[in-house]
Amino acid sequence: PDNVIRFYCPRDEMGQGVTTGLATLVGEELDVDPDSLQIEFVGADAAYSNPALGVQGTGGSTSMMAHFIPLRQAAANCRSVLVEAAAIDLGIPHSRISTDNGYIVVNNQRHPYGDFVATARNLTVPESAPLKDSAEFKYIGAETPRIDSIEKATGTAVFGIDVEIPNMHFAVVKRSPVPRGTLASYDASAVRAMPGVTDVVEIDAGIAIVAEKYWQAKSALEKLETSWVNPELENYDSDMIKADFERAMDEEEGLSTAEQGDVESAFEQAEGIVDSRYWAPYLAHTPMEPMNAVVRIENGKGEVWSGTQGPVGAEGLVARYAGLSKDDVTVHTTYLGGGFGRRGTLTHITEATQIAVAANKPIKLVWSREDDIKHGVYRPSSLMNMRASVDSNGKITALEAKRVGGNIMPDTVGVMLPALLPTLVPQSPMNIAEGAARSLFKNIMVDHGSIEGLYEDYDLPNRVVRHVTVDHGVPLTFWRSVGHSYTGFAIESFIDELAERSGMDPIEFRLKNTENNPRLAGVIQVAGDRMREMQANLPAGHYLGFAAHSSFLSYVAEVAEVSIVDNEIRVHNVVCAVDCGIAVNPDVVRAQMEGGIMYGLTAALHGEIGVENGMIKQSNFNDYPILRMHEAPEVEVIIVDSSESPTGVGEPGLPPIAPAVANAVYAATGKRLRSLPLKLA
Repeated sequence: PDNVIRFYCPRDEMGQGVTTGLATLVGEELDVDPDSLQIEFVGADAAYSNPALGVQGTGGSTSMMAHFIPLRQAAANCRSVLVEAAAIDLGIPHSRISTDNGYIVVNNQRHPYGDFVATARNLTVPESAPLKDSAEFKYIGAETPRIDSIEKATGTAVFGIDVEIPNMHFAVVKRSPVPRGTLASYDASAVRAMPGVTDVVEIDAGIAIVAEKYWQAKSALEKLETSWVNPELENYDSDMIKADFERAMDEEEGLSTAEQGDVESAFEQAEGIVDSRYWAPYLAHTPMEPMNAVVRIENGKGEVWSGTQGPVGAEGLVARYAGLSKDDVTVHTTYLGGGFGRRGTLTHITEATQIAVAANKPIKLVWSREDDIKHGVYRPSSLMNMRASVDSNGKITALEAKRVGGNIMPDTVGVMLPALLPTLVPQSPMNIAEGAARSLFKNIMVDHGSIEGLYEDYDLPNRVVRHVTVDHGVPLTFWRSVGHSYTGFAIESFIDELAERSGMDPIEFRLKNTENNPRLAGVIQVAGDRMREMQANLPAGHYLGFAAHSSFLSYVAEVAEVSIVDNEIRVHNVVCAVDCGIAVNPDVVRAQMEGGIMYGLTAALHGEIGVENGMIKQSNFNDYPILRMHEAPEVEVIIVDSSESPTGVGEPGLPPIAPAVANAVYAATGKRLRSLPLKLA
């Protein structure tokens, strides 16, 4: 009645612009400026399940795709019942009523929607009110500022790390230096008397120090003496892990999937076969905001404040480790300071809850940057072997792709089951389920996230993908663009090698082999035309590389302009053509393409998590650098017009950048760089 329109946004805002995009869908069909909506972050509830994931979660570049029709329909239904209420209250037929930006309009008289809420609430809301035709769109497709831009610019946006509640104490945790290690013993005698320290408690992850201030807790942690029982990983370093991958590649056939035609017969008839091997290391996520959570357990109720990609998981973990019913747990969602998959793993919620229960205090757990890099979860390392044959017309006749590495799904099962089944199943069966998942994906079936992107883009009459699981125990999880982050590098570097073997221009070669993939061919053509324009005006010493890749139902092609000075790779310009269906907000689409390119370029030029005696070698941005301003290229984003439903934009911009740069380096130096990060010396 006060004419305030509240939109309870079902997805989490981690910088990807989801509140703006989804509010635009609501505003379009409700006929209200999206910027006038009051956005509310939601807690945990089945009503906010992601239709694309089957659970309440934000990830996989699914938000716009999953909600494009449902949210529009909900808003159209709401508008319809308001119009019906207005017709009743004003005593006029529906045909005389129009709407405009939150007003019922009759004969140039404007009545706020709120005037008709009292009547509308007693009417039956329709389930399928007519949706607008795209020609009628007022907000969808328009360039509008992000709804959260003022909050972000003024520092008033509340992230998890900003939360403060009465009587809150700070906690930090000392964890095993080797992933998956367990505590053997500890001596906290020097810690308990330190200023501000109130508690030293043992939890599943290690030993937690609780203090009145964060720095007091962090300083005390450095004085804590511990010893650990470490797993087999402590006997490994990065070179040994890679050597195991190489051995498995050469000696094990692996599981086969995505089979089509007869690869061996095609190879037997081929005049020549191209065979290349590619390497991608472990990577950390390093979101701007490290992991944190505030948990309060009082009077049989639990509350948690945190920015996560899965509020229902946070609810479940608090319930499990505080011994509560899910109905007695409240989740307060905040802005997320970056996600990239990292905030889909909820170890910090478990830790904060266990500490709050043991210390009997409201707890704010904060991970330092060093905690997040040394004790986090990582993008899997991967060794990929590509074999293919090409006929005299430049058509690929057969492809065999093989990947060696760990799988994401077993760790995902181990993380998610305790969260989704907090009171139904004890921990022991959970451990059995995780072990069963490891066996399943090692011996029986292929985890699709391990091989996605290796074979889908090109016309391949004969193909097979093989997978060998080698897992040393480094914790693994989703990383921006998941498997595509490494398979895109392998396949698009390899396609350039095939084009060269065929004596063909890399653009023409790709077009010839995407006759059955018109949307990918479309972005190849657009970016290829732009590449030819760039070539005509290329500065001396600059070279171009090309790559294209589809992921998350979107199609992206990129051109990288590169120079080499003293064996250092410098990327000056990137052109990105993207077909993501209807661009609900073109500015957000461009921003996500730019962000994906910068994130991917960081990985291409710098990204590498190393292992030494089972421990993660890197600790902060001094030894795990991110792209700096002086390294950042100019980025031109070309959004291809489309009438298709929207698809992902948070991740698809990343996979093509590493191969585009690698292909440009080959043009500049004649050296094929088949290992990430890309190094000439």
